[in-house]
Amino acid sequence: MFGDAYTPSEIAKRVLNMGVTKARAETLTLLVLAILAGAFIALGGLFYTVVVTDSVMGFGITRFFGGLSFCLGLILVVIGGAELFTGNNLLVMAWAGKQITTREVLRNWSIVYIGNIIGAIIVAGMVYYADTASLADGSVRKTLLSIALTKSNLSFTIGFTRGVLCNMLVCLAVWLAMGGHSVTDKILAIIFPVTAFVVLGFEHSVANWFFLPLGMMLDDGQLISYSEAIRNLISVTLGNIAGGSLLVAGVYWVAYLRNEDKK
Repeated sequence: MFGDAYTPSEIAKRVLNMGVTKARAETLTLLVLAILAGAFIALGGLFYTVVVTDSVMGFGITRFFGGLSFCLGLILVVIGGAELFTGNNLLVMAWAGKQITTREVLRNWSIVYIGNIIGAIIVAGMVYYADTASLADGSVRKTLLSIALTKSNLSFTIGFTRGVLCNMLVCLAVWLAMGGHSVTDKILAIIFPVTAFVVLGFEHSVANWFFLPLGMMLDDGQLISYSEAIRNLISVTLGNIAGGSLLVAGVYWVAYLRNEDKK
């Protein structure tokens, strides 16, 4: 029998306590779990790519099923247990509540981001050498190149804004999952926010550390430059930080926790 979900105010306290625990986790544990998270998100990105390749269902429906497929990544992170940079932007709640220091937040983000990059690039390399791009008579390769090229051509402003919107939804997915009791609760909580950000074309920095390096490996025509890829990764990362930290962690801290330290 399913229990009632935690209330929003209870979720806020749970997220704050989780932030304290994550901020003070040992370095090796953080790094290993971050590598796993980067790999999980990359696998979700690959699943998305194969699903949307050569689809004849129409733009919206194709993106919808692609978004459902991409959910694999965050489901593995949340249920399997891993450290994802975008979700860890919620540590700002514990920081705003004066439970952890700025240094502890930056330490967590740095270790986790580096681990996510390692995991995503490892999977990109394995996908390249496994020749997964040859699926569907090479159509998967075309899709991967198209995704990477589109991302590299985004302006800084567009990348930043799409990053903000993306991590608002990703952190809301984590937030909703924290309100559930069972595995089923958590999976259902994740599906719609993550599917929405994929359908709407928003930008996820860790996923881009999979798509852009793999696209460059497959790019015989040298269509994707390092400077364009770096511009995307910087803009999207900054946008993700702003979206998760300010629009989710910050807003909910103001709504539910701003007076906690006065009690």
